[in-house]
Amino acid sequence: MLRSLGCWLFLWALRLLVPPAGTGAAARGLDVASYRERVRAMFYHAYEHYLESAFPYDELRPLTCDGQDTWGSFSLTLIDALDTLLILGNVSEFQRVVNVLQEGVDFDIDVNASVFETNIRVVGGLLSAHLLSKKAGIEVEAGWPCSGPLLRMAEEAARKLLPAFQTPTGMPYGTVNLLHGVNPGETPVTCTAGIGTFIVEFATLSHLTGDPVFEDVARKALKALWKNRSDIGLVGNHIDVITAKWVAQDAGIGAGVDSYFEYLVKGAILLQDKELMSMFLEYNKAIKNYTKFDDWYLWVQMYKGTVSMPVFQSLEAYWPGLQSLIGDVDNAMRTFLNYYTVWKQFGGLPEFYNIPQGYTVDKREGYPLRPELIESAMYLYRATRDPTLLELGRDAVESIEKISKVDCGFATIKDLRDHRLDNRMESFFLAETVKYLYLLFDPDNFIHNDGSAFDVVITPFGECVLNAGGYVFNTEAHPIDPAALHCCRKRKEEQWEVEDLMREFYSLKKTRKFTLKRTSDRSDGETAEAPEDAPSGEGGEKRNTKKNSHSLLTCPSQSFNSKLAVLGQVFLDNT
Repeated sequence: MLRSLGCWLFLWALRLLVPPAGTGAAARGLDVASYRERVRAMFYHAYEHYLESAFPYDELRPLTCDGQDTWGSFSLTLIDALDTLLILGNVSEFQRVVNVLQEGVDFDIDVNASVFETNIRVVGGLLSAHLLSKKAGIEVEAGWPCSGPLLRMAEEAARKLLPAFQTPTGMPYGTVNLLHGVNPGETPVTCTAGIGTFIVEFATLSHLTGDPVFEDVARKALKALWKNRSDIGLVGNHIDVITAKWVAQDAGIGAGVDSYFEYLVKGAILLQDKELMSMFLEYNKAIKNYTKFDDWYLWVQMYKGTVSMPVFQSLEAYWPGLQSLIGDVDNAMRTFLNYYTVWKQFGGLPEFYNIPQGYTVDKREGYPLRPELIESAMYLYRATRDPTLLELGRDAVESIEKISKVDCGFATIKDLRDHRLDNRMESFFLAETVKYLYLLFDPDNFIHNDGSAFDVVITPFGECVLNAGGYVFNTEAHPIDPAALHCCRKRKEEQWEVEDLMREFYSLKKTRKFTLKRTSDRSDGETAEAPEDAPSGEGGEKRNTKKNSHSLLTCPSQSFNSKLAVLGQVFLDNT
């Protein structure tokens, strides 16, 4: 039973910072229970219309009440929404959907799929649902969690992605054909996040199945990015996975880079891995030294540190939540409050916001119901109980219902200035946005378990503790139980405790003085040991049959045009 206790150390440390429940909500008179039920109603309005109008397609088109395939023809919204169903307490629908997915999802299809998106949405969603199956009342097979149908589906999907990693550098292509592998002539240019966002899902797969290949390729890709950072410690936005040459040299924390940093932290927590955390802490120093101004984060040239784009991107709003995970709550709150002012200005976060001008950027005025600011609010509220964070949740509910709600679901906001809508509801709305809102307003949810309750299961390797809390969310908000990684192998001595590194790092920060100028946390003796560079070495049949269909994007960033990288305008449209 002690096998999994090491995974709770970080959660335990964070609990020391959490004030008693109820202090924040009562202070501002916000009816948390009422907003929680409104979020639940939002979920079912979107989910039921997806089932009625769009399934088995990937996504709902809420303005025309039909569906479309976007990321690979996997009934993606159903997979993405599965663990949200359990978080909302709907056990029966969870069970039904598991059966539907087992019977209806096929990965042997001639489809070009985004490696990144398939991993975070499909592999991550299936792994999370697998690990939550017993809690959902499903009769699991002998050997669970080391075996099970959803685990086998996740493994099958992940194996379809492995050909993308067969490059000289170990960095994967952005797109792979699920039937034939990497297409001849596939572009070798991939975004940084599309390379460094695999360790959470792939390491979980390796630990559960016993096959090290998944974790191995994920680690090799991470280390290749680390090896190719600039002399000032920054990484660019797009890189050639064959030559390891940076094609887009803009460095920042947003689109195209974001989840790389996120997975260094979450991978370190999940795996108790000192090397991954050391990498992040080194990056964190460079990010503060070169990109941070007045608690905003700008885009800079990766080799020189000169500002290339003084913009805030909505995707960057995950950063305060990530800061809270390493205990940097004060800086996280200041940055969060900057981002919250933008939300208040528009009733949502525009994709791009020009910081000096205080307004949107041309062709980037939309808000596709992204979760990142709500995600950060959820994490920070767990740490501080600051009622301002609940107010963001309230504002998000009010804005989304007022602007985005239509008869058939919730539509992407094409322009926050005039509230024009677009005919799309991305699957992350149910996977992330609604989930984080619900968890913000539900302090007693099982996801927030503090370790006072847990389950003991018997595996072929002995007793195993599960469902004790400390869940690590992947970048699509699919929770992974870190204890499960210790269930399917013989006991191994833990070599590292997360709080030791955190204590050492932040003891040095207590003497720092806050300044409104460019921020540098550099001081004598403040170093994190850098890892050595590693060598690279329910519905009917589909209404249309698709051959050689393409995903909309190969990276989580916007459309990319390499010739614009010289001017730093990496994210501009080709038009």
